[in-house]
Amino acid sequence: MPKTSTGETPYLLVYGTDAVIPAEVGEPSLRYSCEIRPQNDDSRMQELDEVEKRRDMAYVRMVAQKQQAERYYNKKAKIRPLKVGDYLLKAKTQASKYPREGKLGTNWDGPYKITAIANKGSFQLDTMEGKRLPNNWNISHLNYFNF
Repeated sequence: MPKTSTGETPYLLVYGTDAVIPAEVGEPSLRYSCEIRPQNDDSRMQELDEVEKRRDMAYVRMVAQKQQAERYYNKKAKIRPLKVGDYLLKAKTQASKYPREGKLGTNWDGPYKITAIANKGSFQLDTMEGKRLPNNWNISHLNYFNF
């Protein structure tokens, strides 16, 4: 079956031709029986010449689909411009909450200061005393803090 991202079958992209079902070889179908040897060789050579173009077009369609998915995701994403030096609160995970606090305990730790931007949407944080936290933190787990 053709994949939606490429528009082609994986077999065609690898081997350069459509697959022939073994039943078509045993029980000759119109597709299999109408092939003449010299014509078949010529059409096979033409298919092999066009396989690179088909692979390139499949790649272009795949990249276009990924870009469309990225645009759809980014359209719904909240953009929070944070920069080095901003103060943040970090969300507490269930494992880091104290069990005796119960549901009335705090949900945020901090404040922390951004010391570096690690990647798109992740940051390195320092405590107020200047001690660096061991991991990079994703923006989804951070909240802007105003003094």
